[in-house]
Amino acid sequence: MGRYFGTDGVRGKVGEAPMTVDFAVRLASTAGRVLTPNGGSVVVGKDPRISGYMFEAALEAGFIAAGVDVKLLQVMPTPAIAFLGRVLGADLGVVISASHNHYEDNGIKFFDRTGSKLSDELEARIEQALEGPVLTNHSSRLGRAERRYDAEDRYHTFCRQTVPAEVKLGGLRIVVDCANGATYKVAPRVFSDLGAEVISIGCSPNGRNINDGCGSTAPALLQRSVTALGAQLGIAFDGDGDRVAMVDEKGQLVDGDDLLYIIAMQRKAERQLHGPVVGTLMSNLGLELALKAQGVAFERAAVGDRYVLARLQERSGVLGGETSGHVICLDRTTTGDGIVSALQVLATMHATGKSLAELRAGLEKYPQVMINVRVARKFDPFSSEQVKAAVRDVERALGDRGRVVLRPSGTEPLIRVMVEGEDEGVVRTHAERLAQAVNGAAPSG
Repeated sequence: MGRYFGTDGVRGKVGEAPMTVDFAVRLASTAGRVLTPNGGSVVVGKDPRISGYMFEAALEAGFIAAGVDVKLLQVMPTPAIAFLGRVLGADLGVVISASHNHYEDNGIKFFDRTGSKLSDELEARIEQALEGPVLTNHSSRLGRAERRYDAEDRYHTFCRQTVPAEVKLGGLRIVVDCANGATYKVAPRVFSDLGAEVISIGCSPNGRNINDGCGSTAPALLQRSVTALGAQLGIAFDGDGDRVAMVDEKGQLVDGDDLLYIIAMQRKAERQLHGPVVGTLMSNLGLELALKAQGVAFERAAVGDRYVLARLQERSGVLGGETSGHVICLDRTTTGDGIVSALQVLATMHATGKSLAELRAGLEKYPQVMINVRVARKFDPFSSEQVKAAVRDVERALGDRGRVVLRPSGTEPLIRVMVEGEDEGVVRTHAERLAQAVNGAAPSG
């Protein structure tokens, strides 16, 4: 992570550095000069949070000043921007979103012309150039701006084409929770057009209710709704639509590890699974063991979908993801896409005739306890001898039937402490002990 860029672009509290209007203008101007020095074009989308309109205007000004043409795509999911940037021939895609965070936060993330997130090297080049002033080109070399009104239809068609034409969802009652976020228009339409009876919740954004007690990070509402309404399943997205969680007919949560297992098994059955399946340091040990039992190689990347993508590209893989619901199907698209991932699971249900609960039955997860330790500022927990000693003790106790992961959050001032093992009570005790060690070692200011 750099000074401004974290694991998923720039993010922070609105009105506090770096999420200010002047920084957004400077970031756009700088990115335009660094990434498209001879002019070019950028597509810009956003989620519905109230500050998105302010940052949209700031980015528009910065890019135009740098001589970059701007195509404004309105409220659209993050993966839609990755797709639309490619089909519209843009040099860059920019999304204004803080993903699963509440409305007080916002963020800015970039895609290159291939629909992939920027490399660490390119982000570092932008950061180095950010120290300079905003430069405005001569009037003859300013960019132009236009609003595109065909974005939703183009993305809807693309999503539909990621599953076979014979896939129909007639007879399925699906509850769709869009987190009052960027998928609120397109997601219900996609599933409804495939024949499902769709009941929508979290589809009334007002600029301040994004991810508020709904969506993939707060699935309790969806779980209750599925059982109360007698639905066969539920689908929940996060605020910008790159994550998805599902709920089976019993009201049980189906997370990213479950979805990765279901899609991997179907790809393997269809002889379409190439390379290893890639998870992260946080992926459940049960997923690794279940895949290996089926003869499927599994590898772990650093936390962050960009690192999963990089490992997939290095190893010629097509499927990877995170427990949080970032699932990347490289044989369908270029980045994590909640709608596309959900469609792959629905296509598997159609092909096999099995329910969601039946499809995930082959995966037995290990108990996993995560404790977020809030800190005054970021630090490396392994710089503390106290923390290192505590980790050694826990790893010795778990042996080869458990894991320990300590890592700083890329988006919040947190140290994430994760312990995994066979016995939940033992795992929780170990996690609490490590959290205390991290808290004791954290800098005070």
